[in-house]
Amino acid sequence: MRDAPENAPRRDRSRLREEGRRRRRRVLWVAVAGGVAAVLAIGGAVTAAMLTTQGGTSAGPGASAEPEPIVFPSDEPAPTAGAEPCTTVRALSSFENAEMVQRLAEAYNAAPRDVEGACVEVVPTKDKSGIAAAEAAVGFTEQAEDERPALWIPDANSWLGVARDAGGSANVPEEGESIASSDIVLAMPEDLAAAIGWDDEPPTWTEVFATSEDASVWSDLDHPEWGEFKLGKTSPLVASSGEAAMLASYGSAAGSIADLSADDIADDEVTAEVKQHELATSHYMATPEHFLWHARQSEDKGGSAADFLSAVIVDEKSVWDYNRGITSRDGVTRIESDPPQEQLVPIYPTDGFYVADNPAVVLTGSWVDDEEAAAAADFVRFASTAEGQAIVRETGYRDLNGELDPGVADVGALTESPDGGLAFPAPSVVVAMHEAFDEVRKRANVLFLVDVSGSMGDKIATGETKLAAAKVAISKALDYFAEGDDVGLAAFSEVDANPLAPGVVSPVGDITETRDDFEAALGKLKPIEWTPLYEAVDTFATQQAEDWDPDRINAIVLLSDGRNETEAPSTSSAQMLATLDELHHSTPVLVFTLAYGADADVKTLQAISSATGAHFYDSTDPTEVDEVLGDLVTSF
Repeated sequence: MRDAPENAPRRDRSRLREEGRRRRRRVLWVAVAGGVAAVLAIGGAVTAAMLTTQGGTSAGPGASAEPEPIVFPSDEPAPTAGAEPCTTVRALSSFENAEMVQRLAEAYNAAPRDVEGACVEVVPTKDKSGIAAAEAAVGFTEQAEDERPALWIPDANSWLGVARDAGGSANVPEEGESIASSDIVLAMPEDLAAAIGWDDEPPTWTEVFATSEDASVWSDLDHPEWGEFKLGKTSPLVASSGEAAMLASYGSAAGSIADLSADDIADDEVTAEVKQHELATSHYMATPEHFLWHARQSEDKGGSAADFLSAVIVDEKSVWDYNRGITSRDGVTRIESDPPQEQLVPIYPTDGFYVADNPAVVLTGSWVDDEEAAAAADFVRFASTAEGQAIVRETGYRDLNGELDPGVADVGALTESPDGGLAFPAPSVVVAMHEAFDEVRKRANVLFLVDVSGSMGDKIATGETKLAAAKVAISKALDYFAEGDDVGLAAFSEVDANPLAPGVVSPVGDITETRDDFEAALGKLKPIEWTPLYEAVDTFATQQAEDWDPDRINAIVLLSDGRNETEAPSTSSAQMLATLDELHHSTPVLVFTLAYGADADVKTLQAISSATGAHFYDSTDPTEVDEVLGDLVTSF
């Protein structure tokens, strides 16, 4: 491993924490361990032109002149639309930038287009970044050829390298053309940011991670009601913000965010420090929207966003959305409400922050014909026109000159020209981080809890029973876990004098040693009779809490297809929620709930997950249980 730069020495962890405590008592923080004050950019945001070179960084000290601002050309629609049938361009975006791509498509489609003699219709679709990259790598083989995208616009170029490394070099170009950008920042409720002083004097990433490991940070600042410092991070295998968080963790441990290399990621000392950083993570989530939805739910229930998070690593556009009252439980459906009482403040760490550059690539797979490629390229051209860039700004992004819409900047409290923007590292570095994540992530202590009431024997559209489909999905989900993850299986119904039959069928243990027993027990499950939902959650959450381990993600994955129904008197909903609340303040067990089938008690399952700080997942269409459960296990 290379030596750290002179102005960013590797920190002694105990000394760093003590200095952090002293600084928090003064509220106004000063530099840690001699200070990290490297200037990573000169005036203004990083432009998209700089970011299209993978592995590039912002201009540094001594750079020549700033580039001249781009003068965006006006769009020039065709005088009349080309002949029908129109060329259909399916444009695949990430969840994060889906609104922008949708608006661009609407504006493009609203004017006459003639490309290669045909009219054009752009049809936007969206998926999580990691899933889209995996599908691109294999040529979107699960879709019919006429349903596959011709254009892919992930929110960061890192996913292009991930897809190519996974076998997609025949489908995905090496580079894309940036159409917009959004800085990935540390977002905090404004009162918390003010109390710690980061709204006035931003921290380094080293300070951020050290603070997240300090259980007394808020008590030291006379705010014990905020509990421990809760740092929200998405999975780096799924979301760009998760990639940025993990890369920043490695860069902090290696001594430089801007110069992170694959060798750093392989270094044992760096790996050990990143593992330590990850222990402060309560759990991972698939998208930034998940975290922000929970924060808003906490406030709406009369509490505070601080009940769920102290800080979360997200893109600027998500901060703007949250502050104007827009949240999403699943990244698909949007909830528009009044702005929150507690606004978020974006923090731009002083040693650099990654920039999501939204590259557009015309895919090169065999399913993309010449007409589709030409039409897709014309849509990308439109995105860079004055009309397209106006939409970029209006939807919360920086344009190709790094400019924000003034209203967006005001509502999001965004810095107009922050210093320190960094392109994502070269593909080799990003891929190395992806491969290393399984080694450094916080390990799980999780119990799968499956409803085996009589209705689980009902048939679904595939011809399988609900229980049979659930078994397949759970078995596939086990592939996500690795050595060191403790996983077990329990099932519940009520029959005769047994209120929780059959109970634990595979005790929680290291999955590499217990998987055969787990799958054998899973295969033997069969539908029984009643649905003692409240009793099962109360009992098994209490049991999981008895084995609570602060260095693990302690959780239950609950799959239920019905409502609480028992033959004999049993635990009430109020009793169950009181148990969960008590555990949440002592030995918290996250209960992730999955509503399985149209008759599932969605309201109760949402209340259960919310009471524990976990997430609710909707598989009321039981044919989607594979995908939904696969999404859920990215929390570990």
